[in-house]
Amino acid sequence: MAINTQTTADTPDTAGRDRDRAPARLSGRARLVLFVLCAAQFMVALDFSVLNVALPVLGEDLGLSRSGLQWAVTAFALPSGGFLLLFGRIADLFGRKKLFLAGLAVFGAASLLATLAWDPASFLTGRALQGVGAAVIVPTGMSLLTTTFPEGPLRDKALGISGTLLSLGFTVGMLLGGVMTDTLGWRSTMGLLAVASVVVLLLAPGLLPESRTPERPRLDVPGAVTVTGGLLALIYSLSSAAERGFGGVDVWGTLAVGLLLLAAFAVVESKSPAPLVSLPMLRRRTVAWGNVGGLVTFSMMSTVVFVLTLYLQETLGLSSFRTGLVFGIQGAASVVAGAYAPRVIGRFGARRTLVAALAGQGVLTAALLGAGAQSGALLATVAVSLASMCHLAAIISYGLVVTSGVPDAEQGLATGLVTTTQQVGLTIGIPLLGVLATTHTALLDGVRTVLAIDTAILLTASLLLAAGLRRRPSPR
Repeated sequence: MAINTQTTADTPDTAGRDRDRAPARLSGRARLVLFVLCAAQFMVALDFSVLNVALPVLGEDLGLSRSGLQWAVTAFALPSGGFLLLFGRIADLFGRKKLFLAGLAVFGAASLLATLAWDPASFLTGRALQGVGAAVIVPTGMSLLTTTFPEGPLRDKALGISGTLLSLGFTVGMLLGGVMTDTLGWRSTMGLLAVASVVVLLLAPGLLPESRTPERPRLDVPGAVTVTGGLLALIYSLSSAAERGFGGVDVWGTLAVGLLLLAAFAVVESKSPAPLVSLPMLRRRTVAWGNVGGLVTFSMMSTVVFVLTLYLQETLGLSSFRTGLVFGIQGAASVVAGAYAPRVIGRFGARRTLVAALAGQGVLTAALLGAGAQSGALLATVAVSLASMCHLAAIISYGLVVTSGVPDAEQGLATGLVTTTQQVGLTIGIPLLGVLATTHTALLDGVRTVLAIDTAILLTASLLLAAGLRRRPSPR
């Protein structure tokens, strides 16, 4: 049931805007519900980055090699990306609120285990269970948001706040990670997540309404098995390459299995009466290309943050605290971008903004190639902060591109794809490109290789989106 709120009437499209809607006003209870849901999403985003700054210290404490540090990130990313669609559909069947609360409980317990870890195995187990909890929290939280807030400007506002906090959580995590690692030790970063999950878990039951799909669709078991297995195999393959390179038979074998399972998933979904992903929805040009833009901006920015963390600490010798400050400035830049991006989108349209934002992110990533072995902290701070402003504009605009022109009855499917793209983008970037930095003999050369590839992907994507989104598709 939607929350009662005050909204003003919609205004018609003008001056080439994708959508132009009047502002919405949130009631007091609506603000509390939005706070709880966004706090949970922010907490998960924080978990992706809060350990990054602490990785060198953590590795020394627990006995993880530099290539093994990849698993501190990937142990979380593997289940959080692999089980995302499966838990989203289970929530539709058995109740989103119930599963959301269960996910919070698992996440909190896993964070406590990671805090108290006594060896690499116990730590990575905690990280993996955190990933399972995140795979429950993200889709159920987004479903609760879209079902709680009605269609129109109110939902747009809620989704905009959620998307901004998701990106901000990633960058704020870097700052908090640096400060806490230097003052309280790396274990405090995991303890923070345990406390945060308890707070949200205490607030959520009395505020959130229960929600499930009225028609009680069947669980698409073949689709769930193929997509979950495919994502797990793909991410595992890329992560294994971070330790041993791409020469191992098991690396190529799991990569092939992953791609085959994802191909099978596409076939299964085309024939399923209750698919996990709507393939007809993906045939819409705005939906397909918009999600490509979202996938690229999330995956490439998470990769840049990961390799810059290694560069600043291991090449330049910055402390965890000073490294965190670099990314704290980046977070402040994201806040500024979040305030001004809607105005830019209102003037130029979501499609043009998305294309320009991806190009800007690519150019500024290229600027990072000028960082050297003796100096580069100032360049890194300025370039990554400006790149994050473009990144934030891309996040907001791609969500609007994906949902523009979609009938109200299909908005849930469209926003579900937006959520999946966000999570998968955060998941695959580091395993996909981080391997090139962590396995390279000279770290600086590896970082530069990653930045060059990152730049090429961003600029290529901006050109493809400019062509793909040039014409508005005809309504069905």
